[in-house]
Amino acid sequence: MSTLRRGGIALLVGAVLAVLFAAPAQADAYRYWSFWFKNDQGAWAYATQGPATAKPSDGDVEGFRFAVSEDSADAAEPRGAADFAAICAGTEKKDGQKRIALVIDFGTGEDAPSGETPPKARTACAQIAEDGTSADALAAVAKPLRYDSNALLCAISGYPKSGCGEQMSDAGSSDRTGAPAASENADDDGGPSVGLLAGLAAVLVLGVAAIWQARRRRG
Repeated sequence: MSTLRRGGIALLVGAVLAVLFAAPAQADAYRYWSFWFKNDQGAWAYATQGPATAKPSDGDVEGFRFAVSEDSADAAEPRGAADFAAICAGTEKKDGQKRIALVIDFGTGEDAPSGETPPKARTACAQIAEDGTSADALAAVAKPLRYDSNALLCAISGYPKSGCGEQMSDAGSSDRTGAPAASENADDDGGPSVGLLAGLAAVLVLGVAAIWQARRRRG
């Protein structure tokens, strides 16, 4: 086999591999309640512990958002105003208690379980004992709550009616505005997308044509 022909085949194989490895991997997405708090800069930060163990201080702002997301970096933040002074304006501080401003965002219709409609997002000022947890604050203003056997928060104010952190096999994750992201490079069965197959076909056609031209010149 000539050097030119071997070079053409190597180029073809390299191009096919480049197209294959250029396809981004899909991560699993889950539908769940995420837990947030306002940091010192006034921005939402993803909580590193669950509401059952977190112990906020008087004047803190915490949020809960129901959405489909892959992980903490992809999770959708609670929407709407989140100002302690505004949320707890009518709640006076009492001895032995603390006030926690809560933002509860039930998410969008795109993220809702089949047959359910998310309630409107709301805020509430919870007044609880000084040693109370974020779960205590949530229970004070948003019952009924539902947890699974591993203490994972499954429902706030009865929403959703069923399910708890279930994996979404073919759903795109939500961005911070609640709009679903487009699914990329995967068909329903998890195989290559139409775009990927079309790209491979184009690479093959170009590679075969190059080798054929090389053989014509030799002839």
